[in-house]
Amino acid sequence: MKWAEISIQTTHEATEAVANIFHELGASGVVIEDPEVINAYRRSGTWDYCDLPEAENPEIVTVKAYLPMDDDLDDKLRLFEARVNELSRYQLNKGRGHIYWQEVQEEDWASSWKNYFHPIKVGEKIVIKPSWEKYNQAEGEIVVELDPGMAFGTGTHHTTAMCIRILEDVIKPGDIVFDVGTGSGILAVAAAKLGAGAVYAVDLDPVAVNVAADNASVNGVSHIVKVAQGDLLTGLTGTADVVVANIIADVIIRLVKDIPQKLKEGGVFIASGVIAERLGDVTAAMLAQGLVIDRVVEEGGWAAIAVRRGGD
Repeated sequence: MKWAEISIQTTHEATEAVANIFHELGASGVVIEDPEVINAYRRSGTWDYCDLPEAENPEIVTVKAYLPMDDDLDDKLRLFEARVNELSRYQLNKGRGHIYWQEVQEEDWASSWKNYFHPIKVGEKIVIKPSWEKYNQAEGEIVVELDPGMAFGTGTHHTTAMCIRILEDVIKPGDIVFDVGTGSGILAVAAAKLGAGAVYAVDLDPVAVNVAADNASVNGVSHIVKVAQGDLLTGLTGTADVVVANIIADVIIRLVKDIPQKLKEGGVFIASGVIAERLGDVTAAMLAQGLVIDRVVEEGGWAAIAVRRGGD
């Protein structure tokens, strides 16, 4: 099958929003070439070997997605350009905004993103390891084996890494966890391996649901992680000790009104995918629901917020 590889040069702050636009156009996943992340890990010594060159301009992020070469492609390209140009309404800088596309064969793109994914220690314990690479596990480390396939989430992005580090601190043995917008299932699997008793992961994209379920199986936590298709908290019954959502600011603001009814007293809601400029909007929405700010973490222009539900 022939596919169109669509790429755009944008900014760090607009990365997640651009990825979300691709997602809404029907792309089942994206490739994010973030030179800041690559340079940081090259210098950290985390990768034993990396043949990617040092990026000279770390401020330019390239986001790629793949859409079928069909009669709808021209309309989707026009819509994509229009949606990108609307990002300024949300105080997001699209950066260069240069959009390119080329025809590729499925076998060419299906594995191209693997060049950007190597074993990475993202927290005190959690190591994200691609399924196709070897890793010598150190004492005390928890390895999450991951094949994101066509779904979102490798753990390399600041938003995911911050979520994982907070999960390391808040997960208690036997906790019930809701993972909203699970993508590749990376946070759900990490929560299970950190000791959660039950993890309910949802995503609107059926491809992500299948990928997340496969990753739960590969990691031996299918008895803990249950994955289903769903829109945010819709369909999730009962209450959780921890709710985690690594999405974007506007969706978190929409989601937060339902959090008090879905979170146990003293439970923690972790929200990430928030650009630093929208942090005030998100925290204001949380405070309006009576949630108590526990911590705010900022990294690489992104923020993650952990809030607790107090007593009624």
